[in-house]
Amino acid sequence: MDRTQNKNLKERIKIEDRINKLRKEIEKHRYLYHVLDSPEISDSALDSLKHELEQLESQYPEFITQDSPTQRIGGEAKKEFAKVVHSSPMLSFTDVFSEEEFEAWGRRNEDFVDKNISDGFYCELKIDGLAVSLIYKNGAFAIGSTRGNGVIGEEVTMNLKTIEAIPLKLREPEIIYSELKKAGFEKAANFFRSGWPKELEVRGEVFMNTKDFLTLNKIQTKNNKPLFANPRNVAAGSIRQLDPKITSSRRLDSFAYDLVTDMGQVTHEEIHKILKILGFKTNSHNKFCADVNEVMAFHKKWGVDRDKLAYEIDGVVVIVNDIDKFKSLSVVGKAPRGAVAFKFALKEAETIVEDIKIQVGRTGALTPVAALKSVQIGGVTVQHASLHNADEIERLGLYIGDTVIIGRAGDVIPKVLRVLPAMRPKSARKFKMPNSCPDCGKRVERINAEDVIIRCINKDCPAKHREWLYHFTSHAAFDIVGLGPKILDRLLEEGLIEDGADIFTIDPKVIATLSGFGEKSAQKLYISIEKSKTIPLERFIYALGIPNVGEETSLVLAQHFGTLDRMVKATAEELNNIEDIGDLTAKSIADWFKNLQNRKFIQKFLKVGLKILLVKKQTTPGKLTNKSFVLTGIMDSMSRDKAKQRIREAGGKISESVSKNTDFVVVGSEPGDKYEKAKKLGVKVLSEDEFLKMIKV
Repeated sequence: MDRTQNKNLKERIKIEDRINKLRKEIEKHRYLYHVLDSPEISDSALDSLKHELEQLESQYPEFITQDSPTQRIGGEAKKEFAKVVHSSPMLSFTDVFSEEEFEAWGRRNEDFVDKNISDGFYCELKIDGLAVSLIYKNGAFAIGSTRGNGVIGEEVTMNLKTIEAIPLKLREPEIIYSELKKAGFEKAANFFRSGWPKELEVRGEVFMNTKDFLTLNKIQTKNNKPLFANPRNVAAGSIRQLDPKITSSRRLDSFAYDLVTDMGQVTHEEIHKILKILGFKTNSHNKFCADVNEVMAFHKKWGVDRDKLAYEIDGVVVIVNDIDKFKSLSVVGKAPRGAVAFKFALKEAETIVEDIKIQVGRTGALTPVAALKSVQIGGVTVQHASLHNADEIERLGLYIGDTVIIGRAGDVIPKVLRVLPAMRPKSARKFKMPNSCPDCGKRVERINAEDVIIRCINKDCPAKHREWLYHFTSHAAFDIVGLGPKILDRLLEEGLIEDGADIFTIDPKVIATLSGFGEKSAQKLYISIEKSKTIPLERFIYALGIPNVGEETSLVLAQHFGTLDRMVKATAEELNNIEDIGDLTAKSIADWFKNLQNRKFIQKFLKVGLKILLVKKQTTPGKLTNKSFVLTGIMDSMSRDKAKQRIREAGGKISESVSKNTDFVVVGSEPGDKYEKAKKLGVKVLSEDEFLKMIKV
């Protein structure tokens, strides 16, 4: 080796040493900042260290490693995500919503194992985020995946690498060994005696801080793009981005909460202490609670103080602290018996009613809607709340300009809970329902004395017709993907359609001439329209928009008559004899089919090639036959529509309101008023897991 080569070799060794030292220093400060929350240097100083490392790695790419801090935003955009089978199921939690339900959970567990399990609980703030699995091989982050269905998730390693709170490499084994030994975790320490373990799995939650969420929505507004609904949706969507650079721009955060690898940990409290030593960010507010009373106090404290946090929480996860006892409780459905999500009550916020506007529905119903001063409730921006009808406004004593309390839970529409009259300004004014339709200007009236709804009686009202078309193409009706309100409005304005049947005669070449459309998008919409020409009878009945006929009544009619022709010919008396069809509904259906214009409309459908699938009557009773269900809140395992389908397949019935005749109310996360009403009426309440067990999903 000559002198020049020797000099170059020494220089390269020096550079490699500098790069390694920079990585260690950056990782040290990442740990101090994200895990210990005690930074020693400023953000700009840390940025300077990262910048130098980037410069050196740019000049000497052969020294770049997978676990380098510069590789957090690396890799090419993926075309799809690979599937990952979890080493053990990633379970969800059963929800409870009151102290009584929480205490009942504890009693059930003690009965199940026939011994005391309440000798300590570990309580974690329930972050409204996305659960992930993190696998480290020889100390380096190797595989990251989503929860998926609990058994199989999606591999999102490159996206998770963009999150600073997730270490790309565990801390140095000698440091971990020393600190674990000092903390009294002898068995865990032995895993690091001679280096990193071959494989180690950690699970955690990915989420977005409230401040970053609001900033992101400001950018959306500036760019004239739709606002994101809430931080959880952003986190979930960001982790599933095909391009890691997009994920990185979202500034996501993460807490680790479980160590899957058995390192001799005895309690869940120990797991969190070990995770912190390994280099993971854990939630400093999580706490061991010796008994039920301490759990209640912890839950109450964070129910009050949650707005002080930098992120959204919707309750407290309570876990039987002793791991052996936790395991002995086993699993029911997709939830461990030894843990429960103790949810908070409905979240409320104060705002101002700036105006009350009228919306005209497809049946002509005039619905007053409160236009609110924009307010955040549970991470969601709320600007409107339905006031239902004039009687509800009277009951609330609401004036335009009033300060009100708004409540929102799960997928329930924001609701005005109460008015604060003491804060009413002098400029406040009383609201009066209009005497004419705000859209067509024609007369409005109550159909009968008992009806609380005021309706536009003009059969040619443009607003009614427009809303009917929105209903006609909706998911529960013809479900024409891509044909939303904006496009329907365009088709009406251009004179391309007059009614629902006209949709099936549109030439894709004509659609392609409209601004905003091209050949591909027009063809895509045309294919969607053609596909929807085949429709089950119950959905076709629902799509017709017959007054007083909802999804459940449509299904009852389809199952009773089997064909459209038989139903068209039915008299009011025959309809009234069908179980669950009352006098008013029977008359409404009979009158609708007697109308000559409506009959011509149906014939028009048949001429455009509509294929209505006939319904076979269920001859054998299902396990839920004659059982009535009401659904409320958000379900994790399936959509609301899917849950309804499963109930119907088993012979059950769906109702939108709770009454003494309701058999079961299925409660997801963040339930609405239906849950409270069920408790008052003594109706049986099912958690999502109990419901899944009932239908054997």
